[in-house]
Amino acid sequence: MFDESPKRFDRIVAILIQLQSKKIVKAQEMADRFDCSLRTIYRDIRTLEASGVPIYSEAGIGYSLVDGYRLPPVMFSREEASSFIAAEKLMQQFSDQELGEHYRSATFKLKAVLKSSEKELVEAIESKVLVRNSRDLGHQKAPNALAAIFRSIGEKMQVKLIYEAIAAAEPGERIVEPVGVFHENTFWYIYGYCHLRQDYRQFRTDRIHDICLTDNKFELEHGTLESYLQPSDQEMTLVRIFADKEVVPFMKFDRNHFGFISDKEVPDGLEMTFRSRDINNGFARWFMMYMDFATILEPLSLNLRIKEIMRLGQDRMKV
Repeated sequence: MFDESPKRFDRIVAILIQLQSKKIVKAQEMADRFDCSLRTIYRDIRTLEASGVPIYSEAGIGYSLVDGYRLPPVMFSREEASSFIAAEKLMQQFSDQELGEHYRSATFKLKAVLKSSEKELVEAIESKVLVRNSRDLGHQKAPNALAAIFRSIGEKMQVKLIYEAIAAAEPGERIVEPVGVFHENTFWYIYGYCHLRQDYRQFRTDRIHDICLTDNKFELEHGTLESYLQPSDQEMTLVRIFADKEVVPFMKFDRNHFGFISDKEVPDGLEMTFRSRDINNGFARWFMMYMDFATILEPLSLNLRIKEIMRLGQDRMKV
């Protein structure tokens, strides 16, 4: 007796989309994706054929659709098709587990509407693109935090976090109304209204031990994420430094993360201007990587902070 459950229907539709996403698909590849037996895949293929889907099969090779059979009306250029590869690799490395799976499923649907020549192009490029990320998102305590936050924002439901604050002795519970998420300096952050602090706060996803949606709707109306993240002039400190020519290329690599706004060529080097939100920690520690090739022009108080950090470091050194 055939299984006519919704689960089987969804699988058959997904198989059709996967058949359209590549020129040839092996039965074992589909069985691995849907965690089922080869016998189940063979049965689902026969169902598609009986429904009038033109499937061509060859023993030992795999299944393919008759060329020209695809879902209208979406079509993509070769350049757009190529861009899928980079996007998919980035999603796998820089988003959480659940979002990565959703995007992988979406790319099957995108590839399904490509012509045979575009499919061949995508397959040729796919194995030639590698995105490396030194931070393993799979080892986060709440690997599906971003997906949960997206649901929270879409449904306007509060979330409960078990969060490990940087100075806390142990994780604590927070009820949050998320405004949005952003990626900065290799970390994902959630920005939202914290009912415990009764103010807006940001939460780093790798410090979230657990996250779940509550049954409570948002109590407040929130603005755009950008409006909250734009710092006021009162929160910013003007910083000017001089850097020798030989170190300038290295400082340019990540200076935007520390509030860089302009530079000016001067004899033997470059003068750079920043507006920093955190000169005593973030900026000071970044500058220390280059301090043997750079000079602080203002504020001179920054020199005192750097000397303090150096003194603390010397105190911890074992002679």
